[in-house]
Amino acid sequence: MIQRNEIWKIYGTDYKEMTVRLLEQTELAVLAGDRQTVIGIKPNLAVPSPAEYGGTTHTEVVAGIIEYLQGNGFRNIIMAEGSWVGDKTAEAIEYCGYGALSERYGVPFVDTQLERWHSVDCGGMKLDVTDVADRIGFLINVPVLKGHCQTKMTCALKNLKGLLPNHEKSRFHRLGLHKPIAYLQKGIRQDFIVVDHICGDLDFEEGGNPVVRNCVMAALDPVLTDSYALQLLHYTPDDVPYVRLAEELGIGTTDLASARILTVGGGERDEELPRTRKLLDISYAVDDMDSCSACYANLSGALWRLKEEGLLDLLQDPIGIGQGMQGRSGRLGVGRCTAGFEHCIKGCPPDEEKIYRELKSYIRTGSLGNQ
Repeated sequence: MIQRNEIWKIYGTDYKEMTVRLLEQTELAVLAGDRQTVIGIKPNLAVPSPAEYGGTTHTEVVAGIIEYLQGNGFRNIIMAEGSWVGDKTAEAIEYCGYGALSERYGVPFVDTQLERWHSVDCGGMKLDVTDVADRIGFLINVPVLKGHCQTKMTCALKNLKGLLPNHEKSRFHRLGLHKPIAYLQKGIRQDFIVVDHICGDLDFEEGGNPVVRNCVMAALDPVLTDSYALQLLHYTPDDVPYVRLAEELGIGTTDLASARILTVGGGERDEELPRTRKLLDISYAVDDMDSCSACYANLSGALWRLKEEGLLDLLQDPIGIGQGMQGRSGRLGVGRCTAGFEHCIKGCPPDEEKIYRELKSYIRTGSLGNQ
């Protein structure tokens, strides 16, 4: 049976079968215990984007979890998730295949954007959490190992944000993201982690540039899991403050030296991921004050396209973005929060194509395409 200092991995291309084998080896059924317990499965469906793009959890992984659980007598199973602010979970559920998955296995999907919420004391920090979190007796977290435009990386710890109401997700950004992400772990316990390390995008959390590894992992400690993910991405826990803070709060350990990395079926693979820092190449053009992930991600995608075309360096004005820009003035801004700026690309959030098109017009003519 899997131990708290272990991370188990399996490789292949039959993702459902791989997941079932991984759960058999780690003895998830023994850990979950009582067959009457409500088992909650929390995938990552931040956006309505195919898993093959590297931003959302593969349905085959979740199907493997469900088949394993049902085969071991568990019947009270639900899926729960809420997309990021700016997208609708209902669209992601259908587009990513979770509606069909729910129907096939008779497992309901709870859209947390539609859930009631309540305040929880998370180690001294009050956070609003959707009610479904209290109905779950054993939580299986199924994050995608991928990059993030604001926190560098997202995996086990940050994935719990999907159990928050939209207004709290927005407040997390005003609070600086790292502290509330860490403290959230004191209010919601993840009991088992299945990491989709199949083809995560190493830069952008919405996907678009997948890096194929065809790997699924299992673990118990979310801090250890994220520390290992950081190592694969050429970071350390000190590069992502919420990981170190979660350790200080007693959620888990960053001590990879004492960890055991095990591969089901042997065949240890080279896990050296490419060093990619696209965001560093464009961040100099952005003046960010507490922006939401969707808005910043769309801006980042647009800026990278301009960078590839050799146009970004022609932009003379920094681009304001974020909730902290509300009520302020400036020359160039993105999103509803910069409505007071002389030139504002409107939307909440404006999509990547719109930002790209209007910034391109601004660079060439000194005015936005919508003005």
